[in-house]
Amino acid sequence: MIIYFYIFGGVLFVSALSLLGLLFLSFSPSFITKITLPLVSLSAGALLGDSFLHLLPEATEKNGTGLSIWLWLLAGLVFFFILEKVIHWRHCHILTSPTHPHPLGIMNLVGDACHNFFDGLVIAGSFLVSVPLGLTTLLAVIAHEIPHEIGNYSVLIYAGYSRLKALFFNFLTALTAVLGAALAVLLGSRPDGFSVWLIPFTAGGFIYIATADLIPELKKETAARKSLFQLFFILVGVGLMLVLKLIFK
Repeated sequence: MIIYFYIFGGVLFVSALSLLGLLFLSFSPSFITKITLPLVSLSAGALLGDSFLHLLPEATEKNGTGLSIWLWLLAGLVFFFILEKVIHWRHCHILTSPTHPHPLGIMNLVGDACHNFFDGLVIAGSFLVSVPLGLTTLLAVIAHEIPHEIGNYSVLIYAGYSRLKALFFNFLTALTAVLGAALAVLLGSRPDGFSVWLIPFTAGGFIYIATADLIPELKKETAARKSLFQLFFILVGVGLMLVLKLIFK
């Protein structure tokens, strides 16, 4: 039963990261931006490192290099592309105000709920395959969730929510990760089945997030010194996944 402690303990910890906004109540937006970009760089490196050093090798080791692995990888990429399109389809032309929170906030909450549900599914599924894979995937998710949750909090504030409401709704959507984990446990009577589709699908999702969401944000910074700083943190993220790979070898 220790595996369930890993699963739900890890998922609850990730959900608690949604309360990070508490640490930034008194900080200026410029300061938050300054500390967030290095975290985004670290997140991109960790997601790519986990995909190419842990998830895909695990999937191919258990199931070979057949066509299905790469189809599920592509499915992960396409799924996150579609998810982003759906979330951004609707918008409102009424200016945001305390009495009319901009739908940007609603879209952010809906998208975050889907994102966190998938995180819970991925974390639980990875632990059901193996504890080392679960730990590395959990760490990659944590690295991504820190800047992600700070960004979510900032979006909700911008959309007209009070600070307390932003924290509450951000935490509420984070709890969908528990539902995702519960679903993975219910479906996990045959753990090897997860490696057939969920692991390469997760790798595709992580690669999409890193290359389509995170790195384009980093590319907006053109100053050589700051760009090198970003590259350093990307390599730190990859290096962390490599160290874990060597430890769990």
